[in-house]
Amino acid sequence: MYAFLAYCQDTLHSSPGTRTRKIISIRQFWKYLKTKVHLMDNNITEELETPKRPKRIVRCLTLEESVRLLIESSSSSVRDNCIITIFLNCALRLSELSSLNIDQVTSDVLSVIGKGNKEWKIFITPAVKQSLSKWLSIRKSMTINTNALFISRNGGRLTTRAIQNVVLKHIVTAGINPEGLSTHKLRHTAATLMNKYGRVDIRSLQQLLGHESIATIDIYTHVDESQLQAAVNSNPLAMMFN
Repeated sequence: MYAFLAYCQDTLHSSPGTRTRKIISIRQFWKYLKTKVHLMDNNITEELETPKRPKRIVRCLTLEESVRLLIESSSSSVRDNCIITIFLNCALRLSELSSLNIDQVTSDVLSVIGKGNKEWKIFITPAVKQSLSKWLSIRKSMTINTNALFISRNGGRLTTRAIQNVVLKHIVTAGINPEGLSTHKLRHTAATLMNKYGRVDIRSLQQLLGHESIATIDIYTHVDESQLQAAVNSNPLAMMFN
């Protein structure tokens, strides 16, 4: 096993994340051999250590860019503005937003079905309420045979690809550099803004985002230079001159 992992690193040049997934797969297989089919008395793979992964700084929109994106989309399309508003306020995954139906929307919450068919409720903000109200007044006047919340010009459910194109179009029109941005980065943006400006605790973020592990939330809690400067200046000795 060590030889195989060394081969992955030295010959295949696999990333730490790839090697970690391989180690997890090996562990799960040996766990099956020991606990399910009882062919092994000892799970030796428990001694395998996963490689340290470099801490990622995820690119997301700044507060100013988020405001520009919302203003730009509101001036061109009620539907598109509603989509972007939900992304930036509720931190939904692309698949979760695409699969939303009208009956999952109430005056106060969205009933979201996420990974593993798990369902949870997300409270909606005043901005989301307003954008949904505007879109639903248009949506309910249409005579179409679908329960989808967001629909295309053809009257069908808006696909994930179409939603990605909608978001990218408005990012470019708003004068924001689109490199590295996607619908998923709007989810990162929402979580980062809640953490940075709202001081939302990490467990609340975990529940809101539908993550199983708190470790996954780490990417949303990075600090920027202004936060580091504020932290240094909070030292009670910072203003003591001569």
